[in-house]
Amino acid sequence: MIKPEIEDLIVKFVNNNATVEEKEALNEWVQISGNKKIFKKYVKNHYRITYNSLDDSRLYKMRKQLLLEVGDEKKVKVYPFKSFVKYAAAVLLIGMLTTVYIYRDTIDNRTLTTASNTIQPGTNKAILTLEDGSVVALERGDSYKTEKAESNGSKIIYRKSINNKRVKTSYNYLTIPRGGEFFVELSDGTKVWLNSETQLKYPTNFVKGKDREVELVYGEAYFDVSPSTEHDGAKFRVINSSQEVEVVGTQFNIKAYKDESHVYTTLVEGKVNVKTEKGQEVLKPNQQAILLVGENKIRVKDVDVKPEISWIKGEFSFKGKALVDIMKIISRWYDVDVVFENKELEQIKFRGVIDKKQSIEEVLLIMKSRAINNYEIKNNTIILK
Repeated sequence: MIKPEIEDLIVKFVNNNATVEEKEALNEWVQISGNKKIFKKYVKNHYRITYNSLDDSRLYKMRKQLLLEVGDEKKVKVYPFKSFVKYAAAVLLIGMLTTVYIYRDTIDNRTLTTASNTIQPGTNKAILTLEDGSVVALERGDSYKTEKAESNGSKIIYRKSINNKRVKTSYNYLTIPRGGEFFVELSDGTKVWLNSETQLKYPTNFVKGKDREVELVYGEAYFDVSPSTEHDGAKFRVINSSQEVEVVGTQFNIKAYKDESHVYTTLVEGKVNVKTEKGQEVLKPNQQAILLVGENKIRVKDVDVKPEISWIKGEFSFKGKALVDIMKIISRWYDVDVVFENKELEQIKFRGVIDKKQSIEEVLLIMKSRAINNYEIKNNTIILK
């Protein structure tokens, strides 16, 4: 694991904030056996945060600036400037760190105050509540099997079956705690990804000839709905306390957390009808319905759906979100509390893509270079300064 002071140097270097002495100190560290690989991996992750709009000319200017400040261009190993894909900057930056005269005592020895135990990212886990009230803990590595469903600890799959009208419908609850996420495939083939701090109520079997209905009690879920054409025209509905979403066959995301004042419904494919007591709105792909809880008023806007559903792909994508909103997401995934010691930070905007599998320290270090001044971790609380 990279020491905090080295991480600090890398972040400064990538963001063009490092002094000549800091660049030289970082270069010395990179020359140690095995550290180039570590450096490359770190910059790959950080590149996705920092260089979303990097083009050839800007990268070339950065390279020239480094050569002027640190060393002789003739000694520099330069990688070809051809096709710049996602991780090109990582490879190039390693090449730019060359053998130059080093001052061994220039490494900044400041350390970040963190807990002794690293706070790890969330994982696959859920609590399954059966019809009779019994509870089953589902976690990665543990298997669970009944006549109706089977789980490997990362997901639960219900057997495809449609009951006739005379059979009583039974319901299960799947509750995802803070620091967790889970996947469920319902008996009609509908796929649902559940985010941290979420609860879904659903039938173990749908009734033939009747519309299919599930309830997002709270939290966030992404639905890939089995088309109505495969179920005799039966529509699919997602309800919660504030709204009802009616679909035919489509992909969409609903975010309805208890601690947020709005419910967000984002359509990726197909068509959905968002209904409240005061009206309804039909969404087209790349549109989002925003419902103010309590007022039942729906506002529709065009959005880039990729950031809205990035969480199911193992990423957090923030495009100018305020830190106060970002930290709600971070707190759920890492199961931590967040305190803004500096209240002015709450409305600071942050733009970037973060790998959900990084430790909380790696995430905060990235944000330190871009949005926050400093931070402290005490037990399970993050203090932003």
